[in-house]
Amino acid sequence: MILFDERDCVLLFRGIDSTRPDAAPWWFTPGGGLEPGETPRDAALREVLEETGIRLPSVIGPVFDRETDFTFEGEPLHQYEQFFVAHVHGIEINSDGWTDLEKRIMLESRWWSLDELESTSETIYPHNLANLVRVQLRVE
Repeated sequence: MILFDERDCVLLFRGIDSTRPDAAPWWFTPGGGLEPGETPRDAALREVLEETGIRLPSVIGPVFDRETDFTFEGEPLHQYEQFFVAHVHGIEINSDGWTDLEKRIMLESRWWSLDELESTSETIYPHNLANLVRVQLRVE
């Protein structure tokens, strides 16, 4: 999910690989995998609710997709990802719906402006998030 607030800032979570305490943390968008029989749109709505406490009425998209390979907690993973967009106003993030994995790996959340995304030296996934945000802001 590319989740915008009323200032056009994007929500990211800061996470770690709990099996690699020496590895640097990174920032990533809300989201996750499909449950059996679930559409990507339904998964986006469910994941946002679980990870933020925000019940979205709808999402826009998918606006972007990608495939990626990486290792996480010692397991090689291949993911096909679809990104959706939604806008919220005056929302506080609630972590009550986090899974045990999310509690173990997610350190904090933060709303990022486009300028911050473009100027940070921190690792953000997907790597081209600033470009995706710029395109979405231009579309609206």
